[in-house]
Amino acid sequence: MKRLPADLPDADALRALIDEQGRLAVRATPGARSETITIIGTGTGTVVGVKVRAKPQEGAANTAVIQLVARALDLAPSRVELLRGATSREKLLRIAL
Repeated sequence: MKRLPADLPDADALRALIDEQGRLAVRATPGARSETITIIGTGTGTVVGVKVRAKPQEGAANTAVIQLVARALDLAPSRVELLRGATSREKLLRIAL
């Protein structure tokens, strides 16, 4: 079965959500059927949802989240760092633009 390409938002829209310290908060969903990044505006703010196929075993989902965010921003994965949330769905990433 052929895998569909990842559904990614516009890089500028995602960059607009990075704070002045280069941080981006995301909510990860491991074990998804397809890889997507969605930007959802809520009454309390904006949520960046990242769905990845990788299972949350031995850091595989964290690595997949970093790689997908880097690809969406057109950056090398080494420029995206996990600051907080290694075992949580709520993650804080540092983006070196």
